[in-house]
Amino acid sequence: MSLFLWVIFPYLCLAVFVVGHAWRYRYDAFGWTTRSSQLYEDRLLRLGSPLFHFGMLGVVGGHVIGLLIPRSWTDAVGIDEHRYHLGAVIGGLIAGVMALVGLAILVYRRRTVGPVFSATTAMDKVMYLVLTVVITLGMWNTIAGSTLNLGGEYDYREGVSVWYRSFLAFQPDASLMTQAPIGFKLHALAAFALFALWPFTRLVHVFSAPVGYLTRPYIVYRSRDVRPLGTSAARRGWERVGS
Repeated sequence: MSLFLWVIFPYLCLAVFVVGHAWRYRYDAFGWTTRSSQLYEDRLLRLGSPLFHFGMLGVVGGHVIGLLIPRSWTDAVGIDEHRYHLGAVIGGLIAGVMALVGLAILVYRRRTVGPVFSATTAMDKVMYLVLTVVITLGMWNTIAGSTLNLGGEYDYREGVSVWYRSFLAFQPDASLMTQAPIGFKLHALAAFALFALWPFTRLVHVFSAPVGYLTRPYIVYRSRDVRPLGTSAARRGWERVGS
């Protein structure tokens, strides 16, 4: 069971992640999108979307530092364990709360706004559920393990992080995960399940590069009404309207 959970299952999820994206891009290029629903409702979207996306940037950044950077590196640049621990707890909780609140707003919007709900696929619904579980478990590990010290002392930098780096190096040591608390195990398994779901949901837009979005003009919506003869022509959409 240990071999399956911490070697076979993660690599299966990774394979689905890679092959699934290649398949999606090859056979569903036009579906490679977030299926934007801003036209249907934008009040909740303006609040929930920045909270979720900026929160997730913090969450991802924290995981990159915590999983990929060994303790010897942070020690070498003068970051002792206390400062690292303090930054991880404060930064992780802030980013996690932002992501979770933003996700709750977006899910509420998607469930209560009819056209938005109609544009939601079954795989997206599963993805929202798994993503909520992943974020919640991550915050619980931060609070229970780092703040409340529930379940005794556990240093994930000497356990989970080492296993993750060995996994990426294709030399996984399953014994490192068998010693981890149940919260870390569930968080890791849910995260790999999310990676397996990723290619078949709207999350594929993460790998698009919307560089042109920063410089392209905004979209102008024009009326299809036919104006009677003698009336003034329609003004161009980018000209000033009123004072």
